[in-house]
Amino acid sequence: MAAASAIRFDMRRAPMSRLTDADLYRESIEMCRWADEQGFLAATVSEHHGVDFISAPTTLAGLILGATRNMRVTVNALLVPLHDPVRLAEQVATLDLASGGRFTFVAGLGYKVEEFEMAGVDRRRRGAITEEYLQVLRQAWSGEPFEWQGRSVQVNPVPTSPVEMLMWAGGSVRASAERAARLRLPFFTMSTDPVIGEIYAEECEKVGYTTGFFMYPNGPSFTFVAEDPDAAWAQLAPYALYDATSYNSWQSGTHDNAVALDAGSVDDLKASGMWQVLTPDECVELAGRTGAVALHPLMGGIPPELGWESLQLYADKVMPRI
Repeated sequence: MAAASAIRFDMRRAPMSRLTDADLYRESIEMCRWADEQGFLAATVSEHHGVDFISAPTTLAGLILGATRNMRVTVNALLVPLHDPVRLAEQVATLDLASGGRFTFVAGLGYKVEEFEMAGVDRRRRGAITEEYLQVLRQAWSGEPFEWQGRSVQVNPVPTSPVEMLMWAGGSVRASAERAARLRLPFFTMSTDPVIGEIYAEECEKVGYTTGFFMYPNGPSFTFVAEDPDAAWAQLAPYALYDATSYNSWQSGTHDNAVALDAGSVDDLKASGMWQVLTPDECVELAGRTGAVALHPLMGGIPPELGWESLQLYADKVMPRI
């Protein structure tokens, strides 16, 4: 089986970046359009608030879906407790119908204190809120009327894709794995602890959920293809360090995240294995070993010409061999 090619964006912008927010969004759409034409299978966007990140992920997903014809677009993760579930159900149904079933989101609980304060949501209840909202989403997509919080609700239009294709549960702790199985949803984790997957499988068996599956990090978060990796690292280093340190500064609690790294140098990034600059031959080897390659061509707001060079080299010298 051929390895999957994916592209992702989060719109973070390091202080030294010359790009504006408008540049990032327009460039990301064009890169997705190009990637779709090259045969990439997926594009991924994310969600955070109050920082340089994507704050309207379903809107951006819709733009990407409109610019492409074949690739699947995933929001990983969509912070469910910060959304009204009825409005979210309508948005997801619209994306599903308009795209021909190419949209999925991973339901995240969220963790940044500031985001919950900004949304006026009790962070301590995020697990219970998420579970309630996921159940509301499932009910809403039935198209049948139901009562919720004293409201009469009926969502129209309704999606044609099965629930398991529309939403997956996310998380990196035992409670998240148990919740995913209990709600009969696929499970995506950013934890590298194999016990999390084992817990999910055990819970699926307990509740009789026979079609459950889970995914976990299996390869670098940032892959860049260059004929001369050392020269490329010299250009990318400030952006990569910003990418790592800014994300790590948002982490709180005990959840495990494969890309949360307290990095003080480029050597730390390289040692983690999550940021890799590879020759085409090395990228082919990575694809064969992991089954997928995720490219992040605007990481930290790098100059777009660097991102395009990497993408074109990948298309020319990697994709034909995987």
